[in-house]
Amino acid sequence: MSTSAAAAEAEAEAPDLVCELDSVQGIVDALTSVRWKRYQDALVELSEHGIVIIVEETSCLQAKVYLQRELFVKYEYGARGRPRFGMSLGLFVDCLNTFSVPGKSNILELRYPGPDMQLLLRSVDSPNACIYAQIRTRIPETISWDYNFEPTGATPLTFTVKSAALKEAIDDLEWPGSSIQIKLQPTPPSVIFRAEGHGDLQIEFNYYANMDLLIAFSCDRPISHRYKYKFLRATTSNIPASVLKDNRGSKFTMGRGGLLKVQHLVSVSKPSSIPHIESAGYQQPSRIAYIEFFVKPHVQEDEEEEEEQVNVVNDSQ
Repeated sequence: MSTSAAAAEAEAEAPDLVCELDSVQGIVDALTSVRWKRYQDALVELSEHGIVIIVEETSCLQAKVYLQRELFVKYEYGARGRPRFGMSLGLFVDCLNTFSVPGKSNILELRYPGPDMQLLLRSVDSPNACIYAQIRTRIPETISWDYNFEPTGATPLTFTVKSAALKEAIDDLEWPGSSIQIKLQPTPPSVIFRAEGHGDLQIEFNYYANMDLLIAFSCDRPISHRYKYKFLRATTSNIPASVLKDNRGSKFTMGRGGLLKVQHLVSVSKPSSIPHIESAGYQQPSRIAYIEFFVKPHVQEDEEEEEEQVNVVNDSQ
C-alpha cells in the first residue's frame, strides 16, 4: 500500500471528535436543565467550536445546551462539516452520572464515532480501573421548527431576574391552572407574570424597587404575550442547585411574534478548583455552559375568537 493510500485510509478511520472533560458533574447539571420529561430524544451537533445538544417538544418548546471547546481539557476535531446524530438524552445523562464522583475531579474521554457509530465514553485518570461505556446513536430527525429569533425593534425587550426568585415565581403560578401572561411596561419599569383560571395570581417585579431581584431591564413600550404554563415551567423546573446557590440571573428576551428566549448560565468548574468570580457574580466564559430555551406564544385566545365568529355566521344563516 502506498504512503498516500495509507494516509487516506487512516484519515477515513479517524474519529470525528476526541475530547476530554474534567468536570463531569457540571455537564450533568447543564444537560439536566433541559430534561423536562423522562423519555426525551436529543440531537447532537459537533463542530470545531464545541458541542450543541438540542431538544424540543411539540414544535412549541426548544432548548439548546452549548458546550464550547474551552470547557474541555482536550478537544481534537477531525470532521469535515458538522456531524449530527440523535440519541436518548436521559440515557446520556444517566451514563455521565456513572462517571461522576462527588467532590472529585475525574477526567472523562468522549469519542465519536465508534465502530458502529456509537458514542464512546471512558475514564482516563484512574490508575486502578477504567470505566467504559458506549451509547447507541441513530440518524438524527429534522428539527421540526426553526426558532429564528429576531428582535422586535431597535430597543431589546429583555429583563434579567435572579434565578431562585424566578423559579419560585413560576412554581407559584401553577395553581390558577391557565396559561401565563408576561407583561413588560416601561413606566414604571416592571415585569408582571399573571395567571387567571381557577383563581387569579399576579407576581410583579418592579425594577427600581427590587433591583436585587430584577437586576436588568430594557423596554421602550408596553408589550405582553401568553405562554402555556407547562412550557414556561420547563425553562426553570430543573435549574441546577449550583445556579440557585450562586444567586445567578436568568435572562428573558421577547422576540418578533412573541417568541420568548430564556437563558441560563451553568458552572462547569472542576470540583477541586476555586473558580474566579467576577463582581457581577458570573464566572469566566471558559467555565460556563450556556443554556437557551425558546418558547412559542400561546394563541388559544385568537383561535377561540375565530371559532366564535364562525359560530355567529352559522347562526345568522
